[in-house]
Amino acid sequence: MNYLKNIYISKFSLFVLLFFSFAGVSLGQIAEKTKVFILAGQSNMDGRGDASKLSEAEMKLLANASEKIHFVYKGTVGEGNAIQYEGALDFTNPWSFVKQKFRIEKCFGPELFFGIELVKNHPKQEYLFIKRSQGGTSLYGAWNPNWSFEKASFFNEQDKPKLYQDFINLVDAELAKLNPDSYEIVGMLWVQGETDSNISNGSVATDTYHLNLENLVNSVRGHYDIPNLPFLTLGVGSKKVQKAMVEVSKKLTNVSFIERSQDVNKRNYTPIYTHKWKDKSVGHYNYEGMKKIGQLFFESYQASYVNLLQ
Repeated sequence: MNYLKNIYISKFSLFVLLFFSFAGVSLGQIAEKTKVFILAGQSNMDGRGDASKLSEAEMKLLANASEKIHFVYKGTVGEGNAIQYEGALDFTNPWSFVKQKFRIEKCFGPELFFGIELVKNHPKQEYLFIKRSQGGTSLYGAWNPNWSFEKASFFNEQDKPKLYQDFINLVDAELAKLNPDSYEIVGMLWVQGETDSNISNGSVATDTYHLNLENLVNSVRGHYDIPNLPFLTLGVGSKKVQKAMVEVSKKLTNVSFIERSQDVNKRNYTPIYTHKWKDKSVGHYNYEGMKKIGQLFFESYQASYVNLLQ
């Protein structure tokens, strides 16, 4: 009797295995969770990369990545409304002022080539990117988890959104749409520091950047109860602000500082636009610069946290 029972169990197990094999799904894939990346910062996180510069080969890679990555984006407020997008990973449509200033029609931020590289190297995963960005904003004021009117007023941000809370609200709202067991947050990308480097009104924002960045990392980790959530920050802003980023990366576990270069001969060279707007340099990373930033984020993540994608 036990012999017949064992035969039945064996045949049933084989049937289940064959069923999923014919369906093109492995048993390991059934339990796979969506990998969530959260992204935040100011205008270079918003992104000014010229989407028209992508090659045909890169467009094919983007098409492949878009099948695996769902992208939710709330960007800089302009002309009365924030730019918003939800759908497959793609370019975004900036407001008219940005189009004129940067001579572009469609643009992208670090998420594009970060996503392309993720899917190239880990094609079996599904991803969710949630990005909140706002140009010309400080960590001292608008992004500060401990927002105060006084701090926001330092850079005249008292009437701007309380961005830390707005960011958390956006992420929470998207995650609430999902089954809690269907996803895991595996990293945060941060591109910000230029505004805090401005010392025309005093150096307090620069001097306290390391404390404010540490507070940001701990606040996000605490809110999502992920003590060692990978936090990757791009080296932007003044030397003092970038030094503060390095200090935090050494002090806190799983915080990575990504160094970029202005030297055209270096592999981490991130070029910016060279034309002017109203007799001033427009700054910001162009197609090549933003592409490299996305790739640098991926390389840093792959080197230190790849186990979270396996």
